[in-house]
Amino acid sequence: MIIVHHLANSRSQRVLWLLEELGLPYEVKRYERDPKTMAGSPDLYKIHPLGKSPVIEEDGIIVAETGAILEYIRDAHGLGDLAVEPGSPQARAVTYWLHYAEGSAMNPLLLKLIFTRLPLGANALLRPLVKGVADKALKTFVDPRVAQHVAYWEGEVSKTGWFAGDKMTLADIMMSFPLEGVAARAGVENTPAIGDFLKRIHARPAYQAALSKGGPYDYA
Repeated sequence: MIIVHHLANSRSQRVLWLLEELGLPYEVKRYERDPKTMAGSPDLYKIHPLGKSPVIEEDGIIVAETGAILEYIRDAHGLGDLAVEPGSPQARAVTYWLHYAEGSAMNPLLLKLIFTRLPLGANALLRPLVKGVADKALKTFVDPRVAQHVAYWEGEVSKTGWFAGDKMTLADIMMSFPLEGVAARAGVENTPAIGDFLKRIHARPAYQAALSKGGPYDYA
């Protein structure tokens, strides 16, 4: 039995989705965020030194980081219809997107989140100054980079409807989180391929089952 340490509104939704796609039995241990700071539950530090999610346990093995978890599940249990031929161009593409999703895509998105929320934590006297600095950083540095990545995703997914070849793979599960975040904040009116991608994955029974077991999920 796989145990998923699942933090509310987090990357661990992708792990639950993959497990549902594969029909693997698992148990969810759900942790809530602090309602004021949105920090993860202190109880997660008992599972992993960084107190982060997702983390899975199986037969005494503990695996953290979403990409590593997806690769562990692939190696330990196989991928069924999501599998690709090892060593093929499609397999190399899957590996690329598994690393890109957290290594490149999330950096500008996290910066946008930080600078957007920064003025909210400032006192009333300093808030206008902090907001001015944050807005400048967003306009001149963060937003152009987010737009660059979003245009890249739109171009890639418009080719076949998926990120790595002509069928759904681990790449699509991994990339779902950054796409959902951007769509929730900016909409998909200017990115129809991304909008169609999200509509199709959200309609999948396995995705819906993961939501029902993991609890409500705020894409923003």
